[in-house]
Amino acid sequence: VQLQASGGGLVQAGGSLRLSCAASGRAVSNNGMGWFRQAPGKEREFVASIAWSGGSTYYADSVQGRFTISRDRAKNAVYLQMNSLKPEDTAVYYCAAARGAGTSRYSYNYNYWGQGTQVTVSS
Repeated sequence: VQLQASGGGLVQAGGSLRLSCAASGRAVSNNGMGWFRQAPGKEREFVASIAWSGGSTYYADSVQGRFTISRDRAKNAVYLQMNSLKPEDTAVYYCAAARGAGTSRYSYNYNYWGQGTQVTVSS
């Protein structure tokens, strides 16, 4: 499975961005999917996860209420709508496909990773 993340960029605080992740190679429609991020000098951290059906989602406390994860199983894609962005959201964002069908905040439960897309939020 190859995952291609896109949609990052430079935005002012309070603005919005929508990240996309397209999967190829095989379908991931039966896998849970997730977004993680890594800021310079920091560990990679969980952002959001969505179950195979799209019916269950899970968010880090830091983005709850501001970010929304969704998926289009027919398009083999997952999205991250990011609103009310803050400078502390600045990071490289990675999408990942889980081994299982449910949600997870743990990176060891994901076995396919995209290359990342840079999100920079200016104050």
